[in-house]
Parts: sequence; structure tokens; C-alpha cells
Amino acid sequence: MKKCVLIVIDSLGVGAAPDAINFGDEKSNTFGNVAKVIGDLDLPTFNKLGFGNITTISGLESKEYIATVGKLAEKSKGNDSTTGHWEIAGLISEKEFKIFPDGFPEEIVNKVSEVTGYEFIGNFHASGTEIINNLGEEHLASNKLILYTSGDSVFQIAAHENVINIEKLYEVCEAARIVCNDYNIGRIIARPFKGTPNNFERTYDRKDFGIKPPGETLLSYLNKNNYKTLGIGKISDLFGEEYLDSSIHTEGDQDGMNTLIDSYTEGLYNFYFINLVDLDMLYGHREDPEGYYEGLKTIDNNLSKLLKIIDDDDLLIITGDHGTDPTDGKTDHSREYVPLVAYKNNLKGNNFGERNSFSVIASTISDFFGLNNIFYGDSLLEEIK
Repeated sequence: MKKCVLIVIDSLGVGAAPDAINFGDEKSNTFGNVAKVIGDLDLPTFNKLGFGNITTISGLESKEYIATVGKLAEKSKGNDSTTGHWEIAGLISEKEFKIFPDGFPEEIVNKVSEVTGYEFIGNFHASGTEIINNLGEEHLASNKLILYTSGDSVFQIAAHENVINIEKLYEVCEAARIVCNDYNIGRIIARPFKGTPNNFERTYDRKDFGIKPPGETLLSYLNKNNYKTLGIGKISDLFGEEYLDSSIHTEGDQDGMNTLIDSYTEGLYNFYFINLVDLDMLYGHREDPEGYYEGLKTIDNNLSKLLKIIDDDDLLIITGDHGTDPTDGKTDHSREYVPLVAYKNNLKGNNFGERNSFSVIASTISDFFGLNNIFYGDSLLEEIK
């Protein structure tokens, strides 16, 4: 049973996209700019896979690489994780999700309060770590939940685990999801945290409640054709579980890669789809290039382990879903190309250049499994040899 592994490294942009000027991101290059801050990056597996041949990355300059590489521009209107993942899976979004840079209207907040029984404080654009530090004590004293948003279409609810337990917080978010469907809000995000004032810490029990994809995706297409699929990390949050044979929640990128390697070794599925969220969540949004580099080293080490066990008939694809440049002076996503790195055993490295949609990944994986391509863009499978 041949298998495909698709790894989305959340936020791993590789340079300003053609329309980056519309987002104020003309100078963004998440991977490259991290190297400008750090200096030469010691990432031997990324180097061996040819990432430095996609964009200029100090320290990743080997011309002897073992993968097919290139970069993809996003065709969809949005610039968020949901839109990016959907397009990777073949679904291009013609309409942007609604964003609320000045906070949510009273109409929405009142409706959510009415259906959940909870009042809210905050309700403005903020960094998640900053807002819990600033409003955490008031939250603990009042039992009002912390509401905030970002440059993405997200309705984020933060709550201390001593105020509301995880299961109840998820119930609140599920109820908010129903309300927010009418306002085209992309994701409701549960943001549990713990600790004491000045020492609050977000936990890995974060959960995203996304809108159901409004059309065919790679997951639904594989499911209809009897291929077994596994989602790891927040894949089920972004796509739902209808077309996943199984899904596994993870607590960080090390846990995610351990889960992927163990699951792949068991060999029970055809398609392994994983999101690695730490670079975005812990470092990109917090403008922390040093932390971003440490996160890259964790992934690099685990990719080395994965390459050693890939079977000859199998395909590994590594990509991103957007940028979150930790050097650009803002905490939101950046409109960037994402890498496409495709690996098979005994491959001769080559660079296909660029393509105008993430959806060529869905086209390529469909081709890999012998299915007719129903997605935008041509398969790159012929390039991967």
C-alpha cells in the first residue's frame, strides 16, 4: 500500500507573494529573514532537501539536494490558516472571511453571550499572550471570558482552566460557531490558559472550530475513492472529521512529529496529513526569530528521522500555509509564497520554479494515487523523479 505524507509547517513563508503589496508585506520572507537575524542557520535536513534553492537562506546554500523544490503563490482571497489549508487541499476560496480589526459588533457579542450564558471582556485586536497577561486578573475576578481577534478571521475566546474547564470552553466555542456562521467568520478558537498573574501560560488544549469546507477537497476526494486518511494536529479543526478515518490531537511539534513517525511506521493509512503549528503560534505571532529558529531545529531533527524510514513507493510533501514573518514588526500573517518540497527515495534534486496556486499539491497527490485531477492546476508528479 503506497502512502503519501503531507506536512504543513504553519507560517513557513519563503518570500513576498506577487500580491504582497496589497497586504503591506513587500519585504516579508519568514524563512529568509529569520536567517538574516540569526546568521547562518544550522539545519542540515532542510539544507539537504533544498530549501535554500527556493529562496535565499543563510546557511542553507547546498546545490546538492535530494528533493524537487519550488514555491507556490496563493490564489485564494484570504491570508489565514483555513484558507491556506483548504487551497492546499484543492479548494480555492473566492470570498474572504470577514475580519474585525476593531473588535466585534455588539450584535455578535450579545448573541454569543445569550446562547452561552457568558459575558466577555476585551473584544479587540491583540496578541494572545499579551491579552491574557493584561486581562487575566480581571477574568479571574469576574468570570467573564476574554474575547479577542487578530488580522485573521478569528473569534478567540481565552479562559483560565480554573474559571471554566476545557470541555465547557469547547461547548461555548461550539455555540459561538453557530452564531458566527451568519457573519462569515472563519474560525472560533478556544484558548485555554493556566498559571497565576504575571505567569499565565497558554496550554496545548487550544481547539479551532472552523467553517465546514464549502466544496470538494483532497480529503473528501480520497475518502470517496476508498483511500484511508489520517489527520494529525489541527487538521480536523480546519476540515472537520467527516472525511478523516482518524484524527489525533497533538501537543506541539515534537509530539506531532513523534505521532507522524509512529503512525507512518504502523502503515494503516494511505494519506497522512499533519499541521505543525508551533512556529506560527509560539514564535511568528510573537515576533520571536530566535524562538522560530529553535522551532525549525526541532522540525529539522525529526525530518531527518522521517527520511530514514520513507518507503521507496511513498511520497513526502512539505509546504506552508502562509507566512508569519517574526521580523516584520507586526503580529499578523504575511502574504508570502510557500515552499513545495517533494521527496521520494533516490530522487535527483531539481527546481520547478513557481506555480500560481497551492492547489497543485492536491493535483499532485491525486495523480500519485492514480486519480483523475479535479483540482485547479496541473500535477507536478512528473517533476518528482
